[in-house]
Amino acid sequence: MAAITMKNIVKRYGDGFPAVNDVSIDVQDGEFMILVGPSGCGKSTLLRMIVGLEDITDGDMLIGDKRVNDLAPRERNLAMVFQNYALYPHLTVYENIAFPLRLAGAKDEEVDQKVREASKTLELDEHLERKPGNLSGGQRQRVAMGRAIVRDADAFLFDEPLSNLDAKLRGQMRTEISRLQKRLGITTVYVTHDQTEAMTLGDRVAVMKRGILQQLASPRELYENPGNLFVAGFIGSPPMNFLPAEVDGTTVKLPFGEVQIPEEKAARARGKGLLIAGIRPEHFEDASVVDPSKQGSTFRAKVDVVEWLGNEAYAYIPFEAPPEVQKQLAQLEKDLDGESLRTQLVISLDGASRISEGDDAEIWVDTSKMHLFDPSTGENLTVDESRAGRIPERENPEAAAQAERMADEGDEIHSADPAAQE
Repeated sequence: MAAITMKNIVKRYGDGFPAVNDVSIDVQDGEFMILVGPSGCGKSTLLRMIVGLEDITDGDMLIGDKRVNDLAPRERNLAMVFQNYALYPHLTVYENIAFPLRLAGAKDEEVDQKVREASKTLELDEHLERKPGNLSGGQRQRVAMGRAIVRDADAFLFDEPLSNLDAKLRGQMRTEISRLQKRLGITTVYVTHDQTEAMTLGDRVAVMKRGILQQLASPRELYENPGNLFVAGFIGSPPMNFLPAEVDGTTVKLPFGEVQIPEEKAARARGKGLLIAGIRPEHFEDASVVDPSKQGSTFRAKVDVVEWLGNEAYAYIPFEAPPEVQKQLAQLEKDLDGESLRTQLVISLDGASRISEGDDAEIWVDTSKMHLFDPSTGENLTVDESRAGRIPERENPEAAAQAERMADEGDEIHSADPAAQE
């Protein structure tokens, strides 16, 4: 096993587009690191640079204490599991798992021992003589993982390994991958565009946008302390609500009325003019079912639509937003691959709530969980810097600004290699 260190990694293609722009990440020995972001953010390109399938334009890649920029993939001792499994259809499960050992010239006794140990770990013993065409998607994914295990590699690299599976099987395989990584204790870098996978699997998560690292923190810190609008909108389902807001003292003026926030939050945002307030749906509730002793504020609003799901319900309340806020939310929707951030408040209600469509309801909100964002920069003004893992400003902000401009003009990563599109 070994740590993986990325220092100021840059990847530019022939047209000058920075698919990965000045990314620095330290993956600790034995850590499960997630690279997450929407399509075109550079996460798969970064993974391919770790394994050596993409050349590095600038920066240093270290595995352990060894710089590997100029080493071929076979010299880096890394095991990669691809999205499409990359199994040999004419070989049995046994021989697919054994393939890297055969290639390395291992003796038959060693091959048999390692293959059977891997198949036992992955519960593939009864399938060893089958061929991939006779396996389910989940079984094929386990075969691909078995081939990685037998290599005794320094690290595992996963490139969206579950994206071809149905929703139920994805949940099952997430659990299996998590258990396997903890059992083996091997350094793992895992690429996904699915924030559910990111939140449930990783020790830490690196959120990327347009080749730039936005925030690097534990899943809980990303959820509780998003560094900017992009991270706040990407992490969480349903997405965070974004509303126009103004701060006066400890009072926040929202489209539905005024609520009180803690002094420490208000102090960071006071005097900033028009802001964007961010509140997650689960931090609202029907005021009639909330314990009166619970801290928070209430306001009245007319409910447009209610979706009842049994144990919970979602209420939707439309509102008006000024052009500055609408522009920022429209850009955010674009960055999030079209994730809808319409000007409506989404509220998660307890299943016991009796709020119905058309009601003028009293809504409770936990204002201690409110975030306030600068609409011009997207920066979270109320984030706890000591915990958030927000990426500091770059020494060369012009490079970041240029990357943003090029992304706005092209909207897609321009690469000669289609695999780098992710």
